[in-house]
Amino acid sequence: MKIAVVGVGAMGSVYAGLLAAAGNEVWAIDQWREHIDAIASEGLRVEGASGDRTVAVSATTDAADAGTCELVIIATKAMDVEQAARAARSLVGEDTVVLSIQNGLGGPDTAASVLGDDVVTVGVVGGFGASIVAPGHARHEGWELVRLGERSGPATPRVDRVAGIWREAGFRVETYDDVGRLVWEKLVCNVAYSGPCTILERTIGEVLSSDSGRDLSTSCAAEAYEIGCANGISFTFDDPERYVLEFGSKIPDARPSMLLDYMASRRGEIDVINGAIPRVADSLGREAPINATVSALVRTKEHQMLIASAGS
Repeated sequence: MKIAVVGVGAMGSVYAGLLAAAGNEVWAIDQWREHIDAIASEGLRVEGASGDRTVAVSATTDAADAGTCELVIIATKAMDVEQAARAARSLVGEDTVVLSIQNGLGGPDTAASVLGDDVVTVGVVGGFGASIVAPGHARHEGWELVRLGERSGPATPRVDRVAGIWREAGFRVETYDDVGRLVWEKLVCNVAYSGPCTILERTIGEVLSSDSGRDLSTSCAAEAYEIGCANGISFTFDDPERYVLEFGSKIPDARPSMLLDYMASRRGEIDVINGAIPRVADSLGREAPINATVSALVRTKEHQMLIASAGS
């Protein structure tokens, strides 16, 4: 299959590398010139829980170079989805499937607003703990689940076909008929670790190693679970604390992408992760004080970080 990955940060690089290693024609598309140049000249190296390999991947900063693709994976951060979707227009043909994979709430809907409701499907990926080691080199700590579905309604043959491509590349994949549930189940894990790890500047395992860190993490998750239930989400679990602790125990050395962004002096995705919970709560006439406080602390840290970066 001819596949374009738009946004080859840490997770996008893992997708691109493993899908290419399985024999697909893969195009890596990103605005990070140094990373793209390294992939084009030396190949894309992906190491970690899935092994260690360097594969040939076509790489460009201009999506038009790739031409029409059968599968387009938008793997940017949520705040970059609209720009990525506009750049991806040249990749989309009559039979193209677009798979939008982001943390938090709203990414696939944003992509659909640009590319069309009938084109975009949803991916939710968790438990990888991916990071960029160097330009052209990505690492992932876990090797967990890829969830796929339509934006509304049951899984379709095209979703099943895409799932088969990912399985052939070694990913563990499940398809879902209820996209809202799969998004929220990932969100519960995201809020447990993204905000707390960023505030404390610690790995998942380090946060969970103290009673206070573990309480903060599980309280964020429990509040998100409560708001999700009130919003009509039918979770597959009834103990959010146990759910997020089991998730975190598999990738103790991982740093959530929000923390990695902070460490690199970049703005993170707080507004669509922990910040999404009080927003949804407000729409339901409820409150979410724990996630609201965590979000405010992360925004304050980011503001201070950006001021310091501008002055350096």
